[in-house]
Amino acid sequence: MYGGKSVTTRACARAAAGSDARMGGCSMPVVINSGSGNQGMTVSLPVIVFADEWEVSHEKLCRSLVVSNLIAIHQKYYIGSLSAYCGAVSAACGAGAGITYMYGGTYQQVSLTIINTLGNIGGIVCDGAKPSCAAKIATSVDAALMAFQLSIQNKSFLPGEGIIKDDIEETIKSMGYIGRVGMRATDTEILNVMIDRADINEEC
Repeated sequence: MYGGKSVTTRACARAAAGSDARMGGCSMPVVINSGSGNQGMTVSLPVIVFADEWEVSHEKLCRSLVVSNLIAIHQKYYIGSLSAYCGAVSAACGAGAGITYMYGGTYQQVSLTIINTLGNIGGIVCDGAKPSCAAKIATSVDAALMAFQLSIQNKSFLPGEGIIKDDIEETIKSMGYIGRVGMRATDTEILNVMIDRADINEEC
């Protein structure tokens, strides 16, 4: 009904493969979102894969890509430009929202897709651009597609469950606060680990 395992696998694989090529040194240009090529591919390629599967019109595809890109950008507004919060999450969240819209989902169902994605994988951290970004993208897109399938059935995490708030905007703001404020020290400590300035054997 929503697209089988094969289209879900293709959607995850296309975005991840693009990231893997970029992180491996491929110099071909890509679309960007929030200043990132990896995020640009993540907001775009899963939507394009589902558009091909469902044989939607070019106009519907373009509208869905606009939804996907704007949802990702809106989340990044609250997170800020520099954070330990993995941008693949907000980008995949946008893709899930775009796919929900393309499927014919209501505003409420698009909102539930965002809520379900953030409630599931909102805590992935960024530790630099590298090959494992592709795996994080695949994981994030897969979670967003599960969120889409739940939202179409009007199922979602409820207010008070973790960071989930009473409405979509408050939920996005709460995740943004975690990325912008809560992960400020996390960003520093990740850098310390990466450059071997952290005592990782320190007693807990």
